[in-house]
Amino acid sequence: MPSLRGFARFLARDPALADDLVQETVLRALDRMAQYEAGTSLKAWCFTILRNLFLEQRRRGKKEREVLANYGQHPQQRAVPSADGRQEVHELEALLWQLTPLLREALVLIGAQGMTYAEAAEICAVDVGTIKARVSRARTMLHKLAQPQAE
Repeated sequence: MPSLRGFARFLARDPALADDLVQETVLRALDRMAQYEAGTSLKAWCFTILRNLFLEQRRRGKKEREVLANYGQHPQQRAVPSADGRQEVHELEALLWQLTPLLREALVLIGAQGMTYAEAAEICAVDVGTIKARVSRARTMLHKLAQPQAE
């Protein structure tokens, strides 16, 4: 549940929307438990449901699209300087939002959620090699984006 909630917060950018998304994910998973294939990753299955729900809501809801577009264009407005390392986290967050959605998603699933490449590939409905390439490109782009800030 904490991993689902973390991914939902990453996608929704709003704690209340994320909680609703997790709740709907759990309800859908329980409702469709007969569709779960024994021996596969339950975590990846739930993440797939969550991701699909989010994308479905995003396509339907104009308000969600506006919030995401605004946040993606102005991530620096959320950064608050502090002495305990939060500034670095906000800077990383701002850099992440400069990546394309596909690269950002792959990096978060592998890096922040600690999933295997196979689990992330299953969630995103792509080949494992595609996830590996996206993560590699995302890391390279983050490194390039961080360079001007270090100078």
